[in-house]
Amino acid sequence: MTSELIKQLLNDAFKPELLEIIDNSTAHAGHAGARSGGGHYHVSIVAEIFEGRSLVQRHQLIYNALGDMMKQQIHALGINALSPSEETKGRL
Repeated sequence: MTSELIKQLLNDAFKPELLEIIDNSTAHAGHAGARSGGGHYHVSIVAEIFEGRSLVQRHQLIYNALGDMMKQQIHALGINALSPSEETKGRL
């Protein structure tokens, strides 16, 4: 299952304190992008590597960790990536 592979790749890359993957693919069935393949997912992740990094840098790290999945298995990806200090402030 794609969500399990996403979880495995992100766990291996970031050793997160928190990781949640939500598969929203069924809510998007029938729209134009859904026909070409790939699912719709949302990732919430808290990891030390995000400390001091911009939103763009955090997203780039996640895209790099997912690699080729972004080309076929993932059509859309929502990301909420925080450092542990941000998560303790209730921003997740």
